Amino acid sequence: MPTMTAAARRGHEKVAYNAMLAACPTRQLLDVLSDKWVLLVLAVLVRGPRRHSELGREIAGVSQKMLTQTLRGLERDGLVERTVTLGVPVRVDYELTPLGHNLAPLMTAIKKWAEVHMDDVLAARDGHQSPA
Repeated sequence: MPTMTAAARRGHEKVAYNAMLAACPTRQLLDVLSDKWVLLVLAVLVRGPRRHSELGREIAGVSQKMLTQTLRGLERDGLVERTVTLGVPVRVDYELTPLGHNLAPLMTAIKKWAEVHMDDVLAARDGHQSPA
């Protein structure tokens, strides 16, 4: 088998992306995107850049550690850009990249769907019989 360049290998693998396959890298991305903090961070950042502390105030219940981990993961995956402005104190802002802006409407739609249909879900939960 001839050797392939990294770009050729990625192109070949891209054809084979199928999230239903256990070894597919798409599964790793879906695992990241299914995290509740990711959805909420994207929903805030779609409205514009924010500092870490602003995100923490807007997203009730997120710990500083979880917010930092979430932002690092989103930055690693190319969805969020971190900008450091030197000064006293140093200012760090987070904003969506073009890829993040492309994803944000889908995530925001899921958040809105959950808010709109929560009564239906709660009613279904109340009426559900657990197996004995």
